[in-house]
Amino acid sequence: MSQPDPQHTSIGRRAFGFGVAAASMAAVLGTTSPASARTSSRSPAVLDETTLWDNTVDPLESYHVHGLAVLPDDTVLVVTEGRHEVCDAGPRDLLLRRSPDGGATWEPTRTLVRSVNGQSWGNPTLVVDRATGGVFLFSMLSIRLSGNTTCSGDLGDLYLIASTDGGLTWSAPRAMPGLFDHFDHGWTLHGPGPGHGIQLDNGRLLLNCSHRREVIGNTVPERRYGVASIYSDDHGRTWHATGEVPVSSAYPINEARLLQRSDGTVLINGRAAAGGNRQRIVSVSSDRGLTWSPPRLDGATGTFNAVDASLLRYTGGPGTSETGRVLFSRPDSPVRTNLTVSISYDDAHSFRYSKVINEGRSYYSELGRLSDGTILLLYGCDGDHPSFPRRVVMRRFSLEWLSEGRDSLSGGPGHSERLIDLTTGAATSGGTTSTVQDPVARGGRRVVFTTSQTGAYFEYTVNVPAPGTYELLLRYFRAAAGGLVTVSVDGVKPRSAVMDTTADRADGYDVAYLGSLALTAGSHRIRFTASGVGRGGGRLVSLDTLSLIDAPSQPDVREEVVIDNGELGHEVISGTWTAGSGVAGFRGAGYLYARAGAGASVVRWRPVVPLTGLYEVQVSYTVHENRASDAPYRIRHSGGTTLVRVDQGRSGVTEPRGGSWVSLGTFRMNEGVGRVELSDEADGVVIADAVRLLRAPG
Repeated sequence: MSQPDPQHTSIGRRAFGFGVAAASMAAVLGTTSPASARTSSRSPAVLDETTLWDNTVDPLESYHVHGLAVLPDDTVLVVTEGRHEVCDAGPRDLLLRRSPDGGATWEPTRTLVRSVNGQSWGNPTLVVDRATGGVFLFSMLSIRLSGNTTCSGDLGDLYLIASTDGGLTWSAPRAMPGLFDHFDHGWTLHGPGPGHGIQLDNGRLLLNCSHRREVIGNTVPERRYGVASIYSDDHGRTWHATGEVPVSSAYPINEARLLQRSDGTVLINGRAAAGGNRQRIVSVSSDRGLTWSPPRLDGATGTFNAVDASLLRYTGGPGTSETGRVLFSRPDSPVRTNLTVSISYDDAHSFRYSKVINEGRSYYSELGRLSDGTILLLYGCDGDHPSFPRRVVMRRFSLEWLSEGRDSLSGGPGHSERLIDLTTGAATSGGTTSTVQDPVARGGRRVVFTTSQTGAYFEYTVNVPAPGTYELLLRYFRAAAGGLVTVSVDGVKPRSAVMDTTADRADGYDVAYLGSLALTAGSHRIRFTASGVGRGGGRLVSLDTLSLIDAPSQPDVREEVVIDNGELGHEVISGTWTAGSGVAGFRGAGYLYARAGAGASVVRWRPVVPLTGLYEVQVSYTVHENRASDAPYRIRHSGGTTLVRVDQGRSGVTEPRGGSWVSLGTFRMNEGVGRVELSDEADGVVIADAVRLLRAPG
C-alpha cells in the first residue's frame, strides 16, 4: 500500500475489478442529488484558501489541469498534471493531494502515475460511484509525432486507474483501447474531461471525452474537434462510448462539463478549442447521454476566454422538490483573469448572482460541494504566463458568502419564476410565426417571426395572478439572419428593451435581463416588434421563452455594451489597419492600428443601445510614445455627431476584465444601433481597440 510521500512514491498495486455490489440502488441513491444527500454537524465553511501546489516552491515547472472529487464521507481528492516542462504534451506526472476532512488539512503530494521516458499523462478526470464508493480516475497518454513543433499532442489514448478505499491505494493504469474506433471523424487524440464526471439519477456514471485529429497535416478546422462521452451502467466494470455531439467546424467543442437537469435531460457545456473570446458550446441529451442534439452557442455565462470551466449541480435535480441550484466557475474576461463563480436557479439557462473570487491571473477551475453545503473551488492562479498558473489553490466558502446574503440553504433565495411559452398564442401584425424543434430550447422548440417590415410585431396576452414588481428575462435565438427586436409590456418599454438577434460566429441562444416592471393582477400584452435590420443585415426574430421572476434581490447585471475589435459590431470601413498585440493594456487578443494620415482609414463600432437615454462612452487603447495626441473619435447621438480628440499617450484605467479605458463623455443616445468612429486623421499612430457604453443610473 502506498503512503503519502513528498518524494512522490509510486502508486500501490491493487486489482482493478470491483467486488462491491449495490444492494439497492434506490436505497443508496434515493431521489436526491449528491449535493443534497447528506448533512453534517459541521457548520458551513467560512472563506479560506490553501495552496496545494506552487511552482516556485514545489519541484516541477508547472501544475495545471485538474480533477476534483468529493467522496460521501467528505474526503476530498485533487489530481493535477505535474508538468516537467511548461508544455501541454511534454513530460507530465499525475499528482494527488488528499484531504480526509473536507479540505481542512491535506496529505502530502503523491505521484499516482509517473512520467517514464518522457511520457505525457494528462487530463485527469475523476468520477465517484455513490453506491459502491468506487473512485475512477481517467487520463490520457499523449504522444507528439515527429515534425510536430507545437506543444500539443497528436495521439492520445484513454487510461483508467481506480480506488476502492477513498483514494488511499490505486490500481495500476489500465488502457482502454478501441472505445472510439467506430467514429468516422479520423480522431486520434481522446482526452477525458478534465475535472469530474457525474452520476445520473439512475446510477449511470457519465464522463465527458473530447477528441480531435492529429496536429500534423491538419489545420484547426480540419482537426474535427468534437465530443463523445463514455458511460458505465455496472459501477465501472465496463465502459462504453456514447454517440457524438454532431461535429461541426462552427462548434469546435473541446474540454467540457456535464450536468443533469431537473427534467432528467443532460447538458454538455464546453469551451471552443480554437481559443479567443468566446461563448460556450452546448448540446442536450434526452436519453441520459447516449445521443446528443446539434450543438449551439450559449450566452448564459457571457463571453469570456475559451478555457476549461466548471459546472456543478449544487442542490436539487431530478426527483427532488429542493431548490435547484447550479454553480459555474470561469475567468470572466477575454484573457485568463477575473475568476468568477455564478449561481443559476433554472438549470443553467441563466445565471443570476455572480461573485469575483480572484481578480488577477486565473486559469482552469473545478467546483465541488461538501455534505454541509460548503463550496469547494479549485483553481490555478498567479504568475506571469498567460496560459499556465504559478499556484493551484483550494478555496472553501459558503453559499451565503457567494451570494452575498441573498441565498442560503436554510432560507433559500426567495426566487420564483413563471415561464411563458412563446411558441403558442401569438397574435401577429405584418408577419408570420412558426415553430422550430430544437432540443437546446427550454421547451424543446422556439418561435420564429418572419417579416420584411420594420414595425411588424407579434404579441401575447399573459395573465398575471398577483400584483407585484416582476423582472423580465428573455431567452432568444441568435442567427446569421437575425434582426433587431424591441420588447414592450402594455406599451411600456422595460429598461433594456432592444436587442440584436444576429449571431456572433455561429447560431445559438442568449439571455437578456430586460428590467423590472410593476404589473397589476390580470391580463397584460407583451409585444415583440421587429424594429430594424440586425448588424448582419437580417430581419429574422426567433425567441425561446420569457420569464416573469419574483425575487427579493436584484440580479447581478452589468449595464454595459462592449465591442472589441474583431467582434460583431466592429468594422473596418476603409484604409489600412494592422493587427497588433505588442503593447499591453488592450482588451481581448489585441488591437488594430493605423499610422498618421489624412482621415482615409476609418474603423467603426456599432453598439446596440438598449433604450433611449444617457450613456457614458468609453474607449480602450494601448499607450506608447508613438501614439497620437489627437486621435479623433466621432460619436453619433440624439443631438447629432460630436468629435472628441483623445491623447492616446495618456494612460486609461485598467480593469481585471481587460482594457485600459478613457471616457469620451456622456451623451443621450437613441435606442437601436449606435455608432462610434475613429480615423487616422491624427499626428501619430492611432489605436483601435474597444468601445464601451455604460448606462447612466436611473
